[in-house]
Amino acid sequence: MKSRSLRLRLTLIILLPLMALGAAIGIWQIEQSRQTAKDVFDRSLLTTALAIVGDVARSGGDAISIETRDLLSDTSGGPVFYHVYAPDGVYVTGYASPPVPHSEIRPADGIQYFDSVDNGSPVRGLRLADLATLDGISGTYTYTVWQEVAVRDAFQAQLIWGTIVILGLILGALALVVWFGVVIGLRPLVDLEDAISRRGLDDLSPIQRAVPEEVQGLVRRLNALFGQVTHAMEAQRTLISNAAHQLRNPIAGMLAMAEAVRSAPDGERARERAEDLVLSAQHASDLANRLLTLERVQSDAAPLDLDDVSLPNLVQTVFRPHEAEAARLGVSLGCDLPEDLPPIPADRVLLGEALTNLIDNALKHGGAGLSRVDVSATTTRGRVTLSVRDDGRGVPRSQHAAVLARFGQAEAGDGTGLGLSIAEAVAERHGGRLALPPTERGLTVDITLPLTPQRPTA
Repeated sequence: MKSRSLRLRLTLIILLPLMALGAAIGIWQIEQSRQTAKDVFDRSLLTTALAIVGDVARSGGDAISIETRDLLSDTSGGPVFYHVYAPDGVYVTGYASPPVPHSEIRPADGIQYFDSVDNGSPVRGLRLADLATLDGISGTYTYTVWQEVAVRDAFQAQLIWGTIVILGLILGALALVVWFGVVIGLRPLVDLEDAISRRGLDDLSPIQRAVPEEVQGLVRRLNALFGQVTHAMEAQRTLISNAAHQLRNPIAGMLAMAEAVRSAPDGERARERAEDLVLSAQHASDLANRLLTLERVQSDAAPLDLDDVSLPNLVQTVFRPHEAEAARLGVSLGCDLPEDLPPIPADRVLLGEALTNLIDNALKHGGAGLSRVDVSATTTRGRVTLSVRDDGRGVPRSQHAAVLARFGQAEAGDGTGLGLSIAEAVAERHGGRLALPPTERGLTVDITLPLTPQRPTA
């Protein structure tokens, strides 16, 4: 799903509530405009009616003053009509046919507003009852004034449109201010994007550009990512360089032996040299396989295939390929695992590779005094420690760092120097660790793993 631009998202987040508030204010203001128009026109009718009452009282109904005529001709934007009749229903002055309200006015009511129809047009009217004596006739005189509703509607529409225009201008100006504010506020992000886009493909140096506080976390994360990528690339380069260096000698040896086979004076000599060629090829193959194993273990791209692994079954499976070599060397392979040892969550293949490398190391580097290789396990505080112990010549403590390094060996030998590196990488990918505890004789390698699944470490 395509995401909207950040500018548009921020603008909408700010503007939509403001527009909703503006709409609510507009609706309220429109209703107020209607009420204002109604009040203005009703008061104009009342003012006009009172003026007519005064003029009729002064002139006895014979004349309307000039001021009152001005009110009648243009009150609130339109003419006002009037009618007066005496207590006995006799016409006094004004228009002959006033509009009729829905209910008759009673003297006690005093003033009555009403809606009606006059000559086919809706009108708004007012009736006013007043006790007076004109020409000797005393009683309640009724005054009626009215005006077409269209006049009031036009005035009301003018107020409403004025409100809409003003709100529209305010919201439009606010939208422009918000848009330019968002654009200016996001300019540091645009500058950051431009700075990153100008980098070369091999430039993974940390970003040093000053950025707002809200973006500093993102920049820190990017810098950390750049550092991880740089570290991974450096590890790849180191692995390739070491692999090329380590494979050079076996390949050169194979070429020399192949040449010796080709130049052998007879078949017997050729077969002897071919045996050496096979051994050299096996050594190169073993080195290549272990390099691939180490790369797979250390690569986050290859997820762990976690399973509940039974350590006794795994150890027996690992022992099987080494039994013949151990018998040839006179070495006993022992397994001392607790009966109640629970299964551990691990990648069966990788953990098997780690044990295989540790047992292979013991058989190759244990020396002439090697007689036993034992595998044991202990559990404590939710972790299991798998120990591979031999009684051979061991490794001095001063050389522990060297043998844990890639291609590191305490003494030159047939091995690849990758066994402990692979075992350590497997332990770390499972959230554990590898250690070489001090021992009186031989070498002990401990792999400590959690009994609950952990997030793999790089």
